[in-house]
Amino acid sequence: MRMAIFGGSPWIKMRAFSFEVSPSTSNPFYRRTKVIQFQRSFSVSAFSVLEQKTQGPVRVRFAPSPTGNLHVGGARTALFNYLFARSKGGKFVLRIEDTDLERSTKESEEAVLRDLSWLGIGWDEGPGVGGEYGPYRQSERNSLYKDYADKLLQSGHVYRCFCSNEELEKMKEIAKLQQLPPVYTGKWANASDEEVQEELEKGTPYTHRFRVPKGSLKINDIIRGEVSWNLDTLGDFVIMRSNGQPVYNFCVTVDDATMAISHVIRAEEHLPNTLRQALIYKALGFDMPYFAHVSLILAPDRSKLSKRHGATSVGQFREMGYLPEAMVNYLALLGWGDGTEEEFFTMEKLVEKFTIERVNKSGAIFDSTKLRWMNGQHLRALPSKELTNLIGERWKTSGILTVSDGPFIDEAVQLLKDGIDLIVDADEALNNLLSYPLQSTLQSDEVKSMLEEDKLSEFSASLLAAYDSGEITAALEEGPAGWQKWVKGFGKSLKRKGKSLFMPLRLLLTGKLHGPDMGATIILLHKVGLAGIVDPKLGFVTLDERFKMLRQINWEALSKDQPLKETTASISN
Repeated sequence: MRMAIFGGSPWIKMRAFSFEVSPSTSNPFYRRTKVIQFQRSFSVSAFSVLEQKTQGPVRVRFAPSPTGNLHVGGARTALFNYLFARSKGGKFVLRIEDTDLERSTKESEEAVLRDLSWLGIGWDEGPGVGGEYGPYRQSERNSLYKDYADKLLQSGHVYRCFCSNEELEKMKEIAKLQQLPPVYTGKWANASDEEVQEELEKGTPYTHRFRVPKGSLKINDIIRGEVSWNLDTLGDFVIMRSNGQPVYNFCVTVDDATMAISHVIRAEEHLPNTLRQALIYKALGFDMPYFAHVSLILAPDRSKLSKRHGATSVGQFREMGYLPEAMVNYLALLGWGDGTEEEFFTMEKLVEKFTIERVNKSGAIFDSTKLRWMNGQHLRALPSKELTNLIGERWKTSGILTVSDGPFIDEAVQLLKDGIDLIVDADEALNNLLSYPLQSTLQSDEVKSMLEEDKLSEFSASLLAAYDSGEITAALEEGPAGWQKWVKGFGKSLKRKGKSLFMPLRLLLTGKLHGPDMGATIILLHKVGLAGIVDPKLGFVTLDERFKMLRQINWEALSKDQPLKETTASISN
């Protein structure tokens, strides 16, 4: 006896008594054992894969429904399929499952294709590319489904069911009262030809129902191992609706088989569908593909990741400024690893390292903080010119600067890049560099202790004297070496060094107590003031204006803890 447990499915803790038979004598990857015949049309097989490889070409598919945006879970599934195909020298097929006519839209399909392309996940066959197994939209394959449904009807694996919706609901109610699974009772399973013909002549609507045999079924999932089902809990299921539209599980099976898909890599929520699909494979005489069901992506609270947890679609992360390289790297690590501590992977490296056997069966936690960190790693790994172009264009687009390139931007990017994890972070980094929040900083407790200890009024007077003499401007014109030489001399003249020199200097010139390298910051402030490339609406305070403001501070009143507006009334003018 074997147990199979499916979260969120009707087959909770069901007992599956398995036996092994040959699904196809033509398939060399399945073990041949005894065949057990049932009275219901055909024998059911439990499939047992001996080798985790195929002799034929590897062909995998990603089959999204165009009913919304591409979720990160779907993107990871597409990525795993893509990496598997590339690592095996196989083909990656994109198929659009748009049989849900009410919810499927052209806009959603275009968004999915755009997001996959943005991630760098290109398809070998599919929309816009073509291929010998097309068409690649299910809505264009209806005649194919009709042909295979007719084949199953002729072979007896499928029968016409004329039950009305009211009859079906009544069956469910009776089953519920009897505490039985809500399965179809088989009313039309053994109807005579005369009974069927009578209903057809009356024009009674009917569905196509698949005859489910007795017994059990077993597959060997590449990720999850052996999975078993008890067929007694299934009941005959519909493959074609009364309006002539095919049902999902039927479409998927026919498509995967006729497109020669060798491996089906998909989310674990599709695992219950495998039972119906396996039965259809057998009835149509198709060889089974290998199945690999990857775990769900979970939120930090271990619930299924959803909109309530924040951004969940690829498009949202793109708009937030994430790099496709970072998204691919992070998604690959959600349930997979190469067995080392390495976390930084390019797409090329992933193709080289990826194996489906290393995909973990347990749920993967989506950590937005980790994703942001990883994006920063990839951002800073970009070639210097590419990074500068990206950030420079961002600063111009966001209205901070009036230009997108030049010496100031080159140096500012180098100074600020370590604090930028997303391109949008560049705005805050530059705004902080250009700001002069002297008024608020002077009111802080940390500065109040400096007033007497560091004798800020005396320090300010000496700084102003150096500015008036032209020393500071001359030093800034010489660049980093000139600035360092001046600071060293200035500190020597005041008999100050270390913190007692640099903290007051940073405070008075930047208006802040902390920040990036002070020398580089002051030189950049000097350059940007001369270049005049800061948008006037930003209210940038140049170094010259900062020295004017320092002259107006009433240090005596400030040391007596009087309100700042009384001591620096004209600083902002």
